[in-house]
Amino acid sequence: MNYELMDEAVAFVKGRWPEAKPRCGLILGSGWSEVVDAFDVKDSVGYEDIPGLGKAGVVGHAGQLSWAESAGLETFIFQGRRHYYEGVGWTPIAIPIYLLKQLGVERLILTNAAGGVKDGMKNGDLMIIADHINNFGVNPLLGAHNPVWGPRFPDQSHVYDPELIAAWQRAGKKAGVSLESGIYLASTGPTYETPAEVQSYKRWGADAVGMSTVPEAVLANAAGIKVGGLSCITNLAAGISQAELSHEEVTDTTKETMPRMKKVLQAMWEELANA
Repeated sequence: MNYELMDEAVAFVKGRWPEAKPRCGLILGSGWSEVVDAFDVKDSVGYEDIPGLGKAGVVGHAGQLSWAESAGLETFIFQGRRHYYEGVGWTPIAIPIYLLKQLGVERLILTNAAGGVKDGMKNGDLMIIADHINNFGVNPLLGAHNPVWGPRFPDQSHVYDPELIAAWQRAGKKAGVSLESGIYLASTGPTYETPAEVQSYKRWGADAVGMSTVPEAVLANAAGIKVGGLSCITNLAAGISQAELSHEEVTDTTKETMPRMKKVLQAMWEELANA
């Protein structure tokens, strides 16, 4: 990781919004960017203007950082993420976590679009991430240790904070939105999984598969930030679905699911504000 660039990113954001005191962070995955409409946005800045972050490289990621508020809870919202498969290294992936840590944020909500593996899943389901499987074959904490990421060997017994999982469940009931908990598996992409891989992941215990989230969760957990995660099941994984997989299906499903996504996040922020 390039810590000089990461410090420049922090200095840039602090210089632009010197009065900002976010208490929570939110990273929006593919197709989730419109969720920002459920917040009161004070100001936004494009990723391309933030040193080291760079323009989002995937359709469905707006690529801007918004200083926002909901239920009185000041929040930094990253509308889209950088992905390992973009070949940009760990720095752009780590910058949002590093920035939030430097600003004193204690809770981070991660969202994504995922393929359903568990029996009975259907497009538009929302799944609380209870745990994950890192199938990247690499870890963002490789290399020289930086104390910002906590101990050299971070415990991962509860990457997804039990209190935040319980808050998701309460938020789902309050919003009238069905939420199930499950295990999310992430591979690097950018190819979708083969049917044989999906069956293998299912035997491992995965309920949904994707290409993101895990690196951010690993970093945030190591840094001492409480993590909560929510997946939108945008398609059934290869071999379960008989149709060819496409990113268009991902964005189409999130558009259809957007009203429920907004409702549950609004309810979640009420839970967070009262915690």
